[in-house]
Amino acid sequence: MNSSPFDESRARTLLAAACAEAGLPAPTDARLLALGENAVFAVDHLVVKVGRGPELLERAARELRIAGWLAEQGVPAVRAAAGLPDRPPAVQGHPVTFWQRLPAAVRPAEPADLGALLRTVHRLPAPPVPLPRRDLLSGVERWLRAAEGHIDPADAAYLRARRDGYAEAAAALEPQLPPGPIHGDALPRNVHIGPDGPVLLDLETFSGDLREHDLVVLALSHDRYGVSAQAYRSFTDAYGWDVREWPGCAVLRGARETASAAWVAQHAPGNPKALAEFRRRVASLRDGDAAVRWYPF
Repeated sequence: MNSSPFDESRARTLLAAACAEAGLPAPTDARLLALGENAVFAVDHLVVKVGRGPELLERAARELRIAGWLAEQGVPAVRAAAGLPDRPPAVQGHPVTFWQRLPAAVRPAEPADLGALLRTVHRLPAPPVPLPRRDLLSGVERWLRAAEGHIDPADAAYLRARRDGYAEAAAALEPQLPPGPIHGDALPRNVHIGPDGPVLLDLETFSGDLREHDLVVLALSHDRYGVSAQAYRSFTDAYGWDVREWPGCAVLRGARETASAAWVAQHAPGNPKALAEFRRRVASLRDGDAAVRWYPF
C-alpha cells in the first residue's frame, strides 16, 4: 500500500519546491487543472506538470524534446517554457516540467478538430528523438499496485490476465496504415482551441507505432463515453478513414479498455467515486457488455 498518496496536497508541496528551484515566485495562486498521471497547475504565465513518481522522469524528458521537434515541424502543439530547464528536474523523485500557458479557449474542442490534427501528425516523418512503442498496457501493474488494499484482489488479477492476453494479441496485429509518430492519447480534451486555432496538448504518450492506436481512442469514446454518432462521423470525415473498418480494431479497443479500467484504480485510495467507477468498469468487462457507459469521477 502506498503510505504517501499522490494527491493535490502532496502535488502542491512538490510544485512549491520546483518553483523555488527554478527561481520562480512561490505559487500561492496556483490553480489545479488536472490530477492524473500528473498534477497539472496553472501558475501565472506558465503551466506546470508534476509527475506521480520517478518512473515518469524519462517520459517527461522525452515530452520536452518532442515539443521542440513539433515546433520545428510547424505543428501547432504546446511549447515548453522559455528560459527554464530543458530537462525536467526531479523534485523528491517527481519529474516537473514547465510549459507556456495558452490563451483562453475560444470554444471547446470537437472530435473534428482532433481528426484534423491527427491527420497532420500522422504525415510527419520519424523524429530525431527516439520514440518508444505505444505500450497501452505498460502502466497496468503500476496502477494496480497503487491501489493495493483498496480494490478487490480478484479484480486486479482479472485485469492482469486480460492485460497479458491483449498484449500478445496486439503484438501480432497487421496495420492498415503505415506506422510512424502518433500522439498516443488522442482525445478532444487534449486539444485546445485558441484564437489561432487548434493546439495539441499532452505530448507525454507520443510514440512511434501503429497509427491505428490514435484512431481507436475515439471509437472507444463513442462506445463507452457518450460521444455521439454524428460527432464520431465528423472525426472520421476530418481524418479521412474509420478505424472500425480494420480487423484489428477490436484488439486495440480491448487493450485500451483494460488500461482505462486499471488507470482508475490508482485513484481508489481516498476517492470513493473512483472506487465505484473502477468496479463498474471491471464488472462490464467481466460481463462482456460493450454498451455499459463509463464515467469520469
